Formats: sequence, C-alpha cells, structure tokens
Amino acid sequence: MSDKTYIILGIVYALIAIVLIVLVLVLINKHNKKKYDAMLLLLERDKNLILSANILTELNKVASLINNKDLEKRYELWKERYNKIKDTDIPELNTKLNDLEGLIKTKKYKDINEAIAKLELEIYYVKAKSEFLLNEIKEISLSESKNREIVTNLKREYRDIYLKYNNNPDDYKIIKVPLELQFENIDKLLNAFEVAMENNDYSEAPKIVKALGDTIGNIKIVVDEAPAIIMMGKKLIPSKIEEIKNIYKKMTNDGYVLDYLNIEYNISEAEKKIADVFDRLNVLNLTDSVIELKTILNYFEELYNDFDNEKSSKRSYEELARKIAIKCKKLLTIIKSLSSKLEDIKYSYDLTDDDLKIIDELNLSVKGIQNDYEIIVENYRSKSFPYSKLNKELEILSSKLVKDEEKLEETIKKLSSLKDDELRAREQLDEIRRILKESKEKIKSYKLPIIPKNYYVEVSEANDALDIMIDELNKRPISIRVLNMRVDTARDLVLKLYKTTSDTIKNARLAENTIVYGNRYRTTNRIDNGLKKAEDAFLNGKYKESLEYAINAIEDADPDIHQKILEVSKAK
Repeated sequence: MSDKTYIILGIVYALIAIVLIVLVLVLINKHNKKKYDAMLLLLERDKNLILSANILTELNKVASLINNKDLEKRYELWKERYNKIKDTDIPELNTKLNDLEGLIKTKKYKDINEAIAKLELEIYYVKAKSEFLLNEIKEISLSESKNREIVTNLKREYRDIYLKYNNNPDDYKIIKVPLELQFENIDKLLNAFEVAMENNDYSEAPKIVKALGDTIGNIKIVVDEAPAIIMMGKKLIPSKIEEIKNIYKKMTNDGYVLDYLNIEYNISEAEKKIADVFDRLNVLNLTDSVIELKTILNYFEELYNDFDNEKSSKRSYEELARKIAIKCKKLLTIIKSLSSKLEDIKYSYDLTDDDLKIIDELNLSVKGIQNDYEIIVENYRSKSFPYSKLNKELEILSSKLVKDEEKLEETIKKLSSLKDDELRAREQLDEIRRILKESKEKIKSYKLPIIPKNYYVEVSEANDALDIMIDELNKRPISIRVLNMRVDTARDLVLKLYKTTSDTIKNARLAENTIVYGNRYRTTNRIDNGLKKAEDAFLNGKYKESLEYAINAIEDADPDIHQKILEVSKAK
C-alpha cells in the first residue's frame, strides 16, 4: 500500500471522528434542551398554582361576616396581602421565568442551573405566603361551623359529666359548692358563645371555645377522680392509720422494737399530705392527688408485711437462738474431749503439731461464735434492735457454726481412721499368719518327692514381710501410711505363697494321675519314652513340666486327654 493511500485513509478516519463528535454534541444539546424545557414547564405550573380561587372565595365569605371594626381591619389587611401577591409577586416570577427561558436558549448551562435554583426558592416562598394567608382567612370564614362542632361535642361531654354528678351527689358532698360554681361558669361560657355567634364576634369565639374545653376537661377529671380521692382520704387511709396505730401499740407493748419503721412520724406526714390534697380539692385542683394518696395507702399496706416479718423473725430468733446455744455447748464439749487426748494421739501415731492445729482453730472459732451469740442475746434482752436484725445476725452465726461442725466431723473422722487402720492391720496380721500356716501345712500334707526351690524363696519373703509388719505395729508412734504399706506387702506375698502352694500341689497331683493313666498305652516306644520323661521331671520336682510330658506322650493314643485333664482340674 502506497503513502498516498495511507494519507487518504487518515483523512477519512479524521472526517469520521469529526462527524461522530458533532453528532454527540448535537445529541447532548438536544437532551439538555429537553431537560431544561421540562424544568421550565414545571416551574411555570408551580407558579400558576400559587393563587387559587379558594382565597377569593374565603375572602368573600369574610366580607359577608363583617360586623365590627376589628374584623373589617383584618379583612382589609388580608385583601392587601392578596393583591400584593397577585399584582407584585406573581409578575416578578413571570419576568424571572422569561429570563430563564432566554438563558436556556443561549445554552449558558452554568447560569441556567443557578437561575433555576433561585427561582425554585422564590416560587416556594411566594407559595408559602399564599398558603399562610389562606389559613388565616379560613380561621374566620370556617370559624362558625368549626366552633359550633367543637361546642356541640363539648356540650355532649358536659351533659354526661353533669348526669354522673347528679346520679351520685353524695360522692361529692365535700366539694359540692366549688363544683356547682364550676357548672355555673360552664353555663355562662356556653351562653357567651351563643352571643358571640349571634354577633359574628369571630375573634372572641375561639377564646370562649378554648375556655370551655379547658373548664369541661378539668371538671371531667374532678367528677371522675374525686370519689376515689374522697374515699381514700376520708375512709380507707384513716381506717388504715387507726389500725396501724393499734397494731403498733400492741406489738410495742409485747416487746417488739419498731422504732426503725418511723411509724409515728410517717403517720404525721401522711395526715399533712392528705390535708393538703383536700385543700387543693376544694379549689378543684386534683394534680397528682390520686398518685399521692395511692402512695400513702400502699405504704400503710406494706407496714402489715413489716409487722408480719417481725413476728416471724421473733419465732425464728427464739428457735435459732436455742439451737445455736445447744450446738455451741456440744461442739465445745467434743473439742475439749479431743484436746485432752491430743498427747495420747500424738504418742500413738506419727502426727505433727500442724496436723492437730485444726483442733485449736476450731476451739477459737466456736468460742468466738459463742461470744457473738451472747452479745446478740444481750441486745435482745435490752431491746436494742428489732427481731428482724437480730435474726439475720443469728443466721450468719448459724452458718459459721455449721461450717465449724463439718470441719470437726471431718477431723474426728480422720483421727478415727488412724485407730481403725491400726485395728484393721492387727486383724489382717492374724489373717496373714493363718494363710501362711495353711500354706506350710498344705505343702506338707501332700507327700511330694521334692519341694520346688521357688516355694522356699516365697516362704522366706512372706516371713520377712510379716516380721517387718509386726515391727511396724509395735512402734510408738505408728506411721499409719507406712503401716498400711507394710500390711499390703505382707498380704500380697502370703497370698502369692498360697497360690504357689496350691498350683504346685495341683500340678503334682495331675501329673501323677496322668502318668498312671498313661501306663496303659506304653505299648509304643514313643509313649513309653514320653512317660519316662514325665516320671523323671516329677521326681525332680518339676511337676508342671511333668504334666506337659505326660499329656504330650498319650495325646496320640487318647486325643481327648486335654479335655479329661481340664475336667479333673475343675473337679479338684
């Protein structure tokens, strides 16, 4: 391909690129124009919605209601504000919309975005002015129907309140005067409202409606809650106070310490609070009255639990005090008895002072508990503390005493185990001697040609272990740990000897019987030679080996010889 061709291709590619760029720019421009035209249209619509026909309609309603200078003055002011929006604000927005349209045509996008933002804010501001104006006008134009609807509902509520009062007049005796004065005030307000409506006094009517709402709402609370307040303040709480006073006096005379409850002071404060509640009730002020009276009532209700707790604590105290006194005496007696035997225990057994210091510690601990117990008893006698406190102190002492008792039981068990181990060792000494004697007698009872050497070795080991065990038993003090080890060794060796004796006699008897049984098969040299080997081993004291030679010798002649020997062995 020639250079000219390359140049032509380059020009073609450049032209294509330029066309594409122009096309993209055209499309972007078209897209931007479409977007900004839509935004302009939206702003135009928002501007057109600012002034609705409702404002004029409501203004005309107000014009027909004017019957005083105040309302006339407000009407003129609203009309002036409306005209300002219509004749000044809206034309200014139209001008700015036209300016924005011009900017869009010039395609100055940076200026366009800034102008749109400003215009949106101004349209919103003018729209807010318009809506605020409409709401102000409606407060007057709709006030009659609105206020009449509210007052109708209030009348219905007032009628129900008045019926409730008239149906139960005795429940409100102590506040009859202020309550009926309030009913009169409500009636006056209702009449004042009707007068205001007749005179089209729309500025005064809302005030009357508000006053009616507040007054009827307050009197509803009074009528609903006053019976409960009167019942609690005049009957329930006074009866509780009287009952509490009687119980308090009786329990105090019976020796109960109840000063910590501050009952007399709290009764005085409760009576002051009740008086304050009724002072406020006389002016129909019930703020927090129910809560305050319920709190007082709950306090006196809870006092019954406190009284019951003191009675229960007294019973528990008396029972626990008796148990602690008995247990302290019992433990100290046991500790004293143990202490008197400590020297004998130390002499008899290999124990150190550290091993026995637990006795002194327990002695000090129990005596400390006894001293604390005596202090509590003294406080009980002097009536210094309530039973609930004394009982808690006793429970703590009882818990400590239980722990000391467990430690003492464990110590006694440990010391007793020393003596038990010694007694068991002496019992096992007799048992070991018996087994050793039986082993010797048993080996002699069976006339063996030769006693195996290992038998004598085991006899010697068993005798030595027995002598060492006897020496350990005769020591003072005895080390129980060493003694137990010596007993275990002697017992194991004697049992081993007994087993060796039994196995030796058993093998010798089986070997002898097998050889005798096999004599019937001596017709072949193999059997005869095998039996001779068995006889030689038997005479040399090798009884197990002799039994094996005899079984192997006659196995061909009698295949069941193993089974027969096994059955004979089990029978023996």
